[in-house]
This record gives sequence, structure tokens and C-alpha cells, in this order.
Amino acid sequence: MKKNEPVNARIRLAIAQWPDDAPRGAVTTFCAEHGITRKTFHAIRARARDEGQAAALEPRSRRPKTSPTKLTEDLKDEALRVRAVLESSGLDHGPISVHDKMVSLGMHAPSPASLARILREKNVARSEPAKKPRASYRRFVYPAPNACWQLDATEYVLTGGRKCVIFQLQDDHSRLAVASHVASGETSEAAMAVVKKGIEAHGYRNGF
Repeated sequence: MKKNEPVNARIRLAIAQWPDDAPRGAVTTFCAEHGITRKTFHAIRARARDEGQAAALEPRSRRPKTSPTKLTEDLKDEALRVRAVLESSGLDHGPISVHDKMVSLGMHAPSPASLARILREKNVARSEPAKKPRASYRRFVYPAPNACWQLDATEYVLTGGRKCVIFQLQDDHSRLAVASHVASGETSEAAMAVVKKGIEAHGYRNGF
């Protein structure tokens, strides 16, 4: 990451949700993998603790606290409609997912933090609790390699308007891209295909 370049919202989300019982050395490894300093890591985590996770999803603004430019009600309604479609499809419908879907559709998308405020304002999402129980945390870095894989599917618009879905299988410890697969849609068959590729390339452990 270049100096003074804003930290990506997905990295900020991972830091905001960082578990208190993360393995020793996990912070150093995470910072090295994502090109950020430990100082930046701890500053974002402190902001998430003090102001809530949504506030930590974007850098502090250098603009005046008052601005003539506000999110219009039409834009808020569009965001709510996109969220409703994601929810009805059984997909994640948090602020980051709503933002990514709006961008993929060619719509003007507010920042994930602004979307989080919109969802709270419209009473379709609850504010983050001040303190989560320890049992609710899930490790971002899995303790051992090849013990847990993570599958992500991302819609991509090709030249001419055609769409495809890129499946990526990652090792949840090393963040290694185990396998990738491109399909015409987000289907169970395509998901199984990329998992099969990963097993063929890297094997599997008992209990996988």
C-alpha cells in the first residue's frame, strides 16, 4: 500500500471485528500481508471500540463538519431497495455488500459507513452493541493452514454488459488463494467445482 493511501474498507472491517483472543503474532502477520503499519491497525481498532464498527470503515474526513452536500432521499431509497433484494435472495445485506452491489449495477453508491448510517436511520439495522460477549467472536486468522477454507463469489461485468461470477477459495490461515473458478452464475454446482479444484491441488485434512 502506498504512503497516505486510504486503508481499504474490507481491511478496516477485518480490523474492526478483530477478536480479543487472536493468536499471538496474528496482528504482525495481518499488517505485513495488507501493507499497513501496526500503528494504523491499532488506531482503526481503537476507533471501532470507541465509536462503533461502522465509524471505523472509512478514514476520518478532513472536510468541515457541516456540508451543503447531503445524501438525497432518492439515493437512500435506492440503497434500501438494493438491500431488500439481497436479503430476499438469502445473501449478505450489510453496508459493504449493499455498496458493492450498487457499484456493480452502475449506481452511485455512498460509502459503506454512510450506508450503515442510512440502514440505522431507516430502522432496518441495529446499532453495534458496545461490547459483544467473548463467545460471539470468530477468529479472522484460523490457527492452522489447510484446516479451514473460505469461499467467496464476486459478480463481474464483462465488456458488452455480460456478467459472470468469480469464485475464489482461500485458506483461512495463510490467505493463500487455493483455487479460482469462473461461472455464468452463483450456483451450488460452481461452488462445488472450485472446492474440488482446491482439494485436487492441495489435498484435504481429516474432518474437512
